[in-house]
Amino acid sequence: MQALKPGFVYFLLVFGTGFLLGTVRVFLIVPLVGHRTAELLEMPLMLIATVLAARWTIRRLPEPRTSAARLSIGGIALGLMLAGELAVGIGLRGMSSAEVFLNRDPVSGTAYYVSLVLFAVMPWLVSRR
Repeated sequence: MQALKPGFVYFLLVFGTGFLLGTVRVFLIVPLVGHRTAELLEMPLMLIATVLAARWTIRRLPEPRTSAARLSIGGIALGLMLAGELAVGIGLRGMSSAEVFLNRDPVSGTAYYVSLVLFAVMPWLVSRR
């Protein structure tokens, strides 16, 4: 239960950033360079946001301190992120739940799934320094 609040805060920081960047990507960048390139251009910015959000969360909400607890923070945030992605896909984009996760570009989709794994383990990674 101690990981619930940090996990929620971490999720909100990254999801909020992703929502803002995603809006810019869809309306400004995609028309210029296409979906794949736009998504790949957004990935480094989201990775930076993930690292910064994890560091901030771990510093501001330092409990719990164990590796398992830090991984729990990431796991909670990942579950919330997947639910958020599902809500945006269904609610704003009119997609089915399967389409939200399975209809992705092979290149940028793979990078997206790798970024989700990094998102989940980042609270643990930044606490190991």
